[in-house]
Amino acid sequence: MEPNNQTSVSEFILLGLSEKPEQETLLFALFLCMYVVTVAGNLLIILAISSDPHLHTPMYFFLANLSLVDFCLATNTVPKMLVNIQIRSKSISYPCCLTQMYFFHFFGIMDSVLIAVMAYDRFVAICHPLHYTTIMSPQLCGLLAGGLWMLSCFISLTHILLMARLVFCGNNKIPHYFCDLTPLLRLSCTDTSVNKIFVLIVAGMVIATPFICILASYVRIIVAIMKVPSAGGRKKAFSTCSSHLSVVALFYGTTIGVYLCPSSVRTAVKEKASAVMYTAVTPMLNPFIYSLRNRDLKGALRKLVNRKITSSS
Repeated sequence: MEPNNQTSVSEFILLGLSEKPEQETLLFALFLCMYVVTVAGNLLIILAISSDPHLHTPMYFFLANLSLVDFCLATNTVPKMLVNIQIRSKSISYPCCLTQMYFFHFFGIMDSVLIAVMAYDRFVAICHPLHYTTIMSPQLCGLLAGGLWMLSCFISLTHILLMARLVFCGNNKIPHYFCDLTPLLRLSCTDTSVNKIFVLIVAGMVIATPFICILASYVRIIVAIMKVPSAGGRKKAFSTCSSHLSVVALFYGTTIGVYLCPSSVRTAVKEKASAVMYTAVTPMLNPFIYSLRNRDLKGALRKLVNRKITSSS
């Protein structure tokens, strides 16, 4: 069938997490609460780090960037879903769909590589403590952060340019709650082989490679920690890494399942469940994971809240 004989669709229908109307009220309340917690938690982390001079270190600099990215990642997908449920409309225009996809990949790539950069920061801090301030200089931190933004922009824009050349005809129903790449490729009535090859290349670059780097960093970290003579020193070193390891397990456990597993074992339900984890659950849990086990961050949050209470009274 020639694509020139087909009429390209001007909008898509997002089927959402459930097609049963009786479940939508519960989903609306659940995701609204999750989104409010995500916004409040991540913004508090950013404010606490920026307002406390003691937290102006590379580790907290990257944590503040991670909180900003998590906030933006959730904001790109969850509010649109909530609006669709509330107004009983599931349509999204073709340009808005591509825009949502661009920002989803932009912040998703940022999330993945930032987590790897944070692992490198922990590796330098534990394995090379005497040279930490020299290696993790403000110039390097700024270069890493700026490079991540540029890399994410380039890859996401390439995704959209490749998607824009496709023609969509006939079925315009996306079995998802936002415009993701894989469901859209299934709807195209033109050849998507170039897109699929690029997806695999990008998945290797921004998911598999950072994950391997994280594993390599933690192998070196564990070896270094085991050489610490005191049990208290080993416990303290492990505690500084436990929060980051929890985030690694949450994020990569879901993204690897979506983008690196064979398509034969993926289903729409599994893809939606995984997407909920890394677009809603992980951004909501990250502030708790990092703040509950970090005395410095808890102290900064306490100071920030007390300052606001004092100023308002």
